[in-house]
Amino acid sequence: MAKKFLKDVAVRDRLVFVRNDFNVPLDAAGRITDDTRIQAAIPTFRYLIENGARVVCASHLGRPKGEVIPDCSLAPVAKRQGELLGQPVSFCPEVVGAKAEKAKAKLKAGKVLLLENLRFHPGETKNDAAFAAELARGIDLYVDDAFGACHRAHASIDQITRFVPQSVAGLLLKKEIDFLSMAADNPPDNYLVILGGAKVSDKLPLLTHLVTKADTILIGGAMAYTFLLARGMDVGSSRVEKDCLELCREILQKAEGGGVRILLPEDHIAATRIEPNITVRIIRPGEGIPGEMMGLDIGPETVEQYQAEIGRAELIFWNGPMGVFEVDTFAGGTMEIAAAVAAAKATTIIGGGDSIAAINKAGVARCISHISTGGGAALEFLAGDKLPGIEALTEA
Repeated sequence: MAKKFLKDVAVRDRLVFVRNDFNVPLDAAGRITDDTRIQAAIPTFRYLIENGARVVCASHLGRPKGEVIPDCSLAPVAKRQGELLGQPVSFCPEVVGAKAEKAKAKLKAGKVLLLENLRFHPGETKNDAAFAAELARGIDLYVDDAFGACHRAHASIDQITRFVPQSVAGLLLKKEIDFLSMAADNPPDNYLVILGGAKVSDKLPLLTHLVTKADTILIGGAMAYTFLLARGMDVGSSRVEKDCLELCREILQKAEGGGVRILLPEDHIAATRIEPNITVRIIRPGEGIPGEMMGLDIGPETVEQYQAEIGRAELIFWNGPMGVFEVDTFAGGTMEIAAAVAAAKATTIIGGGDSIAAINKAGVARCISHISTGGGAALEFLAGDKLPGIEALTEA
């Protein structure tokens, strides 16, 4: 784990480079539609401002693949960041070069500068040392606060730590490490994991690891139908990954051998198509899903069963919705689970963009102990993998 954190070091009058994850969704007009990641970074900036640092921050947005793509500009982020901080954030339309160096040199104590999209430069995703050295020019302290990008060995996350005098984890990254370590390293009894979403394949490493850590795993979403098909249930036209059937059987067998309970949906909300106001059918426990229909949400008996498990838990990690919650017709199960998690006495951790969108839709985000800003990074961390960004800080 990172050996030093932001509050362990002096920042006054130092030029501080903060690597953020401002990879936020934008609409067609370039407006930010969800600023969760910007808001999560604000405590680190407030601390640096109040303690007289000169702050340069940088992030990626989208996948411009080393080219300047105007639709991936961070200019809207600088505007929103300034609104949240209550002071203007300067924006540099370049990442490195003369303009960037001039903008850094002009920074006064307590002021913030945001550089343009790091991925406009091909050296970023290549973890290029020369590009990292340019980013580090004149920097006194490097702060990694981009947990959502810590699983990437990129120049602004990995190589840069070799070119700065000191590297530490920011307040957001420390919070992520503290909460996720509870689940990854030494979870309490009654550790409950709720997994949903579309694909089993996306979560196989996590599932394989969790059957050695969790007490109970609740599965929903489309991924449940691959497990149910592996158990021999008729799943109709539900989305399944047939190449994962044997792996699902192995996970179920391993869980049973290790005393870990994996619960799958007993009943289902099914329809022939994913669209609002379509006629749905409740598939009762023990019934198969008719061939022309697909399971699109967990049913009321499954909701009740999952709520009981949530009420008993001491620690809950949730990643992935229980159904196609974007369509109100199939949102009921996810909304009920969100409400139950929010009301739980347990420490609650939410990870993944869809899960965050679900708790926001349910209006219960403020009741969650920790909302992780890193989807893929959180899954890799909980699967026991070493993340390049955290490893670079440890080595530094």
